[in-house]
Amino acid sequence: MGIITLQKRPGIDGNGKWQASFDIFERLLLLINQKEPPAGVVEKINAAIEYLNAFQGHDRDYMKALRKSQFEILSFLEKDLKWVPVNYYRNRWLALGMAVFGIPLGVAMGLSLGSMAFIGIGLPFGIAIGIAIGTDMDKKAKAAGKQLDIDIKS
Repeated sequence: MGIITLQKRPGIDGNGKWQASFDIFERLLLLINQKEPPAGVVEKINAAIEYLNAFQGHDRDYMKALRKSQFEILSFLEKDLKWVPVNYYRNRWLALGMAVFGIPLGVAMGLSLGSMAFIGIGLPFGIAIGIAIGTDMDKKAKAAGKQLDIDIKS
């Protein structure tokens, strides 16, 4: 059982951003299909595609639904199969590093130096730590064959 085909809407061709988003979604579906996901995952993806194929609203609303479906598909691929796009963990850990490591380091530096004006100094350290952790996790995902060869821009 394979993933059904996403039908292209005629109004998308005139807008470059919409065309790019549609192409990325099509490529994502192709990459998922090549990895041969389990039947339960294929059913979820097919349900999302059937919804998009039957969508009757304006093109702008269709693109919102397409992005939402893309996010939902990526979310349950990550949860169920641990399949992630390129730089997924790096992007996630950049923000986590800032919050988990950067702010506490900044507070510690501010308290030790006697001025909370130094709280922002910890943020670049947190970003660097987060990127390092995320990049390492991306390398592990690629080595395990759990990385999809597509970079999704938010």
